[in-house]
Amino acid sequence: MKVRFEGAADRVTGSLHVVEAAGHRILLDCGMIQGSDAEEALNLAPFGFDVASIEAVVISHAHIDHIGRLPLLVARGYKGPIHAQAATAELMPIMLMDAASLQESDAERANRHRRDGEPEVVPLYTREDVQKTLPLIRTLDYHQRTQILPGIEINLLDAGHILGSCIVEVFADGRKLVFSGDLGPKGTPIIRDAENPQTADLLLMESTYGDRDHKDRAETIRELGDILDAAWKDGGNVLIPAFAVGRSQELLYWFARHWDDWQMSRWQIFLDSPMAGKVVQVYDHHHELFDADAQDVWKGTPNPFRLPNLHVTESVDESMAINRIRSGAIVIAGNGMASGGRILHHFKHGLDRREVHVVFVGYQAQNTLGRRLVNGAKSVRIHGEELHVNAQMHTVGGLSAHVDRSGLLEWYGGFQPRPRALLVHGEDDARTALAAEMHQRFGTDVELAHPGEVVEV
Repeated sequence: MKVRFEGAADRVTGSLHVVEAAGHRILLDCGMIQGSDAEEALNLAPFGFDVASIEAVVISHAHIDHIGRLPLLVARGYKGPIHAQAATAELMPIMLMDAASLQESDAERANRHRRDGEPEVVPLYTREDVQKTLPLIRTLDYHQRTQILPGIEINLLDAGHILGSCIVEVFADGRKLVFSGDLGPKGTPIIRDAENPQTADLLLMESTYGDRDHKDRAETIRELGDILDAAWKDGGNVLIPAFAVGRSQELLYWFARHWDDWQMSRWQIFLDSPMAGKVVQVYDHHHELFDADAQDVWKGTPNPFRLPNLHVTESVDESMAINRIRSGAIVIAGNGMASGGRILHHFKHGLDRREVHVVFVGYQAQNTLGRRLVNGAKSVRIHGEELHVNAQMHTVGGLSAHVDRSGLLEWYGGFQPRPRALLVHGEDDARTALAAEMHQRFGTDVELAHPGEVVEV
């Protein structure tokens, strides 16, 4: 069994690994690269393998940086199965259709401003490409060891990252490969804690926060409440870039949990996303994946998805109307790194206002608008318009859906014996720091995966 690293081997986004075993070739994830325009242009490049040689795809979870190039793979000739956990399989059509819609609208906007002689901008893929992809999805449950090709079996464990997220075990050629996917921290609201496979011959391990620990979760929740209180006193709005799956639901969970002490009834809360209502339905379909605390909260009042002041906005007109509200609004909109989506329109109407508070609740990849704002940019360009940044910025790191350095070390420590590990899904500073800490603590071989590199299990 061999692994070739094609994506997320020198960055966080674009997860894509090729596994060769038992005379077959499969993919682990097929994610989109996110970041600067130059980085996102890499999505259009040819895959580093013969698409026709791939016989199966296994998906770790439904975030776009793990599934976002599937329609492109299909458009370039892939016809095999796409294996995913049941909740992931239900989320994938929502996520991919939204991604296609954004790419189509971005291409249309760019072509309206195209100068004579410039080539026409085409979307990475269209909604029609997504429609051709969806029939290939095959649903699996956790702990259902399954033969996907002769001589290759997989088993999915709960990764505790978002609903349906998986650690993937691959069994072939007498060896066991473990792909961590994205691991969630212990105590993440709604979903259960990540499991540990305990054994592996080779481990592909995420390292997003390999060089730092998160704030204490209880302290983080207090900080979020303080930010909302300050924003109310300033008479402004709160703008929260958040991905539609995972963080948005967690925010609503905390609003329900702290309904009285945060005086949430005084706000108008907008979940501004065409797919938000559909994602809520998926969560409602899969209460069996909730942890015990979430089960109790969903039975109580108010229900996080049915807050009396919650408005789920689907149409463009509804979204635009939010910007007429000058104070008292909490707007949760995609995408989480502010590299596209409706949050950009709210930024255009709010970044120049000192009474507006912007709250970042997730990882901001290099070269994204979110990273520039977190780093203190005084002006930014959105849709060709230069904007002064006067709004107040907050980074609430303790809400991350990724496990931190201490959690990664604890998770790896659960393997007996300690396997050889290759770090993926992390920037080099984070990966280097984590590799050094793992080697010092456990005395094992820990390496950084690099694009195009091939390792044997």
